[in-house]
Amino acid sequence: MDTLPFNGFIRTAIAQAPGKFWWMIGGVIALLVLASTIGWVLGRRRPSPVVDNLNARINAWWVMVGVLLVCFLVGKIATLVLYALLSFFALREFLTLTPTRRGDHLALCLCFYVAIPLQYWLIGVDWYGLFVMCIPVYGFLLLPAVTALQGDTEDFLERNTKVQWGLMLTVYCLSHAPALMLLNIPGYEGQNLMLLFYLLLVVQLSDVLQYVFGKLFGKHLLAPKVSPSKTVEGLVGGGLSAAAIGAALWWVTPFTPVQSALLSLLIVLCGFLGGLALSATKRSLGAKDWGTMIEGHGGALDRLDSVVFAAPVFFHVVRYGFQ
Repeated sequence: MDTLPFNGFIRTAIAQAPGKFWWMIGGVIALLVLASTIGWVLGRRRPSPVVDNLNARINAWWVMVGVLLVCFLVGKIATLVLYALLSFFALREFLTLTPTRRGDHLALCLCFYVAIPLQYWLIGVDWYGLFVMCIPVYGFLLLPAVTALQGDTEDFLERNTKVQWGLMLTVYCLSHAPALMLLNIPGYEGQNLMLLFYLLLVVQLSDVLQYVFGKLFGKHLLAPKVSPSKTVEGLVGGGLSAAAIGAALWWVTPFTPVQSALLSLLIVLCGFLGGLALSATKRSLGAKDWGTMIEGHGGALDRLDSVVFAAPVFFHVVRYGFQ
């Protein structure tokens, strides 16, 4: 009997979801089915560690898409909780690779147990003014002051820079993805979750297509010391393909086809720069991946490196250009 209200809630959520949303979900599932079929065939005909890694990535994508689908159906609160957890895990991965000292512990507690819930609560109550300035102003002033009170001055600047950079990336920048729900675009009321899905789809397709084009046609490395897999051919071919798909999805957004194409290109470029910058960060720390949380993908931050650069830029361009 206890499951009846929940089942009713789910049925209501499904019924209230826009038809466009289900077309998008259907397209994503069709892509995953195709990818799973190709992976299965390759696994039978040409078994290798590369194919095994490919299938592990595809299986992980099924799980991630399922989690996102449930959150989108349940609504705003579930989406905010999901992203707060992602921020928590990503920040933990970042700080695990950038060791801290005992004098940093109070500042780290403030990051995990005050900054994260506060940032997502501000989105939940639609407090845009404080959301955009809380961490980069008050947080950045408070954290080094709290650390200084602990009396440990060894590598003080370097330690605080690591904590602030990690907080900026994994909490402040990432929170701009669900913050798309704050936007009040005329004629697009009640559809902002599709805008979030659009952002994630373009970012992730760009990553995948750049990898595919790079493997098939890549000859000129972009930054071999930072990321040996990134090539000019991969960026151009994969980026333009992802932008074309984004342009074709204009009908689920408040944009025209031309606007959607330009915004998709912006997302692709920002995502590429994010992946490159965080790859350089990993290399400087002597690590291949940020963690092992997602089989075949590495850590949470390995899947979010493009999002953390693309989300704030996309959010503010859309807010100032369309709201």
